[in-house]
Amino acid sequence: MLLYRLWQILKVFVPLSFLTIGGGQSIIADVHRQAVAVQGWMTDAQFLDLYALSRLTPGPGSLLATLVGWQAAGWAGALLASAGIFLPSSLLVYSLARVWARHRGAAWQRVVETGLAPVAAGMILAASATVLRAAEGGWLAWAVAAGSTALLLLTRVSPFLPLGIGAAVFLLFWS
Repeated sequence: MLLYRLWQILKVFVPLSFLTIGGGQSIIADVHRQAVAVQGWMTDAQFLDLYALSRLTPGPGSLLATLVGWQAAGWAGALLASAGIFLPSSLLVYSLARVWARHRGAAWQRVVETGLAPVAAGMILAASATVLRAAEGGWLAWAVAAGSTALLLLTRVSPFLPLGIGAAVFLLFWS
């Protein structure tokens, strides 16, 4: 049973490693889908707890994979999920770095970089929507998220301000 679970962890995280365009945030939607809906390793609430923990700790956004692996199969799962999420893409980047550097400034390279930026942004937006749906905050969560986005895009306020406002809104209206 444990070996099968470890194999499933590898099957989930190795392919996702190649999709971490824009960082670990870009794969959160699919990590959630795999961990909760497909594999059944955890509930929405457990996923949100692990997501929050991964955001609170220093390090890469892909740390969520380690926590999901730990939830699914203990320390062996954590180690395998970490290797699965970091090793394949690291090896690919290492092998492509020389080619990329040799063609620095080439027209095709600028086009590829320009094309990947909106894909990465879309994946991060999908991750945001996944977290909002899983949080079950309803319309209030979506309103706070939209307001925070607008505030941060249109002003130069500190991100601490929307965090405080969001907490206050939920304290006032949620209970």
